[in-house]
Amino acid sequence: MTQRQALVTVRPEGLYCPAGDFYIDPWRPVARAVITHAHADHARRGHAAYLTHEHCAPLLRARLGEDLAVQPLRYGEALRIGAVRVSLHPAGHVLGSAQVRLEHRGEVWVVSGDYKLDADGVSAPFEPVRCHTFITESTFGLPIYRWPDPNEELARLLSWWRGHAEAGRVSVVYAYGLGKAQRLLAALARAGSALPGPILVHPAVEPLNAVHRALGVALAPTQPLTAATGRAQAAGALVLAPPAAQGGRALRRLGEQADAHVSGWMLVRGQRRRRGVDAGFVLSDHADWPALLRAIEASGAGCVRVTHGHVMPLVRHLQEQGLEAQPLATEFGGDEAGDDGAALAPEVAPAPAFDGKPEEAAA
Repeated sequence: MTQRQALVTVRPEGLYCPAGDFYIDPWRPVARAVITHAHADHARRGHAAYLTHEHCAPLLRARLGEDLAVQPLRYGEALRIGAVRVSLHPAGHVLGSAQVRLEHRGEVWVVSGDYKLDADGVSAPFEPVRCHTFITESTFGLPIYRWPDPNEELARLLSWWRGHAEAGRVSVVYAYGLGKAQRLLAALARAGSALPGPILVHPAVEPLNAVHRALGVALAPTQPLTAATGRAQAAGALVLAPPAAQGGRALRRLGEQADAHVSGWMLVRGQRRRRGVDAGFVLSDHADWPALLRAIEASGAGCVRVTHGHVMPLVRHLQEQGLEAQPLATEFGGDEAGDDGAALAPEVAPAPAFDGKPEEAAA
């Protein structure tokens, strides 16, 4: 592939599209940033202008500030930015997550961001997008990562909570505040009257729940966890908190409790012990090994660039399958590890927004 056809390069600021003069999920401040989703390793404060899916836009404002200059785009809606036709397509990762399709002079690249293939009842289901070059994540890019049935894991969690509620204990569940928490609450909403007690939500999570509800996502009823929440209110409850809250005073004062971590990492033996929790439930918002391979195959790409995670095992496997696969160094990764902060950076000076012209829906 010639340099003329390379639609995405890596600069110190992040993934750069020279033909359109914009970045995708940049990790340093830039003039124009296309954002795949609102997790902190992909969406950072400091850019002059943001382009993202219409459901991601309010999440960005909730996490990074209401003053952001955000231009929303619908799935399949295309903009001509510079010499590049840009469109967003469902990634299935979290609410508003998107793959970025870039087309220039007959060459098509897709930047996947983070994605999963299983429908979760919260985000728009993953949509394969045909392309020449596919940039894929590899958070769980090892053959050992094969997810169990998510419905069975959710049923196990509900049974675990019920057992502790009947004994009057608090059930503390650590789950990433954007995506995983709402996936659990949506599943619990479907359980309805089967819930064994109230759900208390950490203050870092509740504003994100509010955005989901405003966009029509059905979540189980929740109550805010506050400094005034006492043992009597918490007895038998499920407390949903980000991993960063583990060991904090706000949770310790709730009385006798059991705790659990919800993550794809719980598939690995010893992770529950290392995280110091009583139970672990395997539920991930990322693709497992078989899903990574299915997504790459569905893209039809002859060239694959692999980033963040277990990169080289996936690269070697793809090369053995006859694909032109290479690693791509980025600064992504962190949401499964519980990085709930919104990364901060110095702001760049105001710059032209995404003033590209709308086109017909992308293929």
